[in-house]
Amino acid sequence: MKLIERLKLRHARLEHELAVEQARRLPDEERVARLKKLKLAVKDRMQALLPNPGRHPLPA
Repeated sequence: MKLIERLKLRHARLEHELAVEQARRLPDEERVARLKKLKLAVKDRMQALLPNPGRHPLPA
């Protein structure tokens, strides 16, 4: 599996974990913040792998 594919999978998993945590009655705000930070880091890494990051932005 290519790196970009692994990063997309990781991003999707983080997005799911974030949604599950935020749906809880009392979400752990520290966990939410950590998941958001990790998700952004993965997205930034994916952007860096694109040939021209300005032309093909990835979805949030």
